Amino acid sequence: QKLILDLAQSRAQQLVLEGRPKAAEPAALCALRFGTHAYGSGSVQLVPAYITLAQVCRDGGDLQQAFRYLCQAHWIVLSTPDCSVALQALLYHHLGLLCAAQGSFEQALYHLSHEVYLTSSLFGPRCVEASGGYFHMANVYSHQNKLEVADSLYAKV
Repeated sequence: QKLILDLAQSRAQQLVLEGRPKAAEPAALCALRFGTHAYGSGSVQLVPAYITLAQVCRDGGDLQQAFRYLCQAHWIVLSTPDCSVALQALLYHHLGLLCAAQGSFEQALYHLSHEVYLTSSLFGPRCVEASGGYFHMANVYSHQNKLEVADSLYAKV
């Protein structure tokens, strides 16, 4: 089951990255189902599947369902004391993108800045891994017409 979980999760993520979110949904649901059977319903191993399903829904315009999936992932992360910093950063990245898509810009900035903090604590203050968070924060500031702040963040990317 764990092998099928990994295969389904990889395929779902590949399809999302190819811009085919609807095609990714069955694989992501399969990963969630097999992960639940293999690890239990509250396992941190399910978080990547929930995040992928949230991406699928966000890209498909179903922001409410994306929110539900991310809430489930967030609850699991909060309930797991030894959850990896990298997984926490990934979750906050997607929470930030969802809030930005919903127009909740202050909340998006909160989540994206949390992502940058966690990523920087993991890889160092000038790590390339934090550039995605800075970029999306700059986009949010740009939507708010705070162009000087946006430009300073784009310069970090």
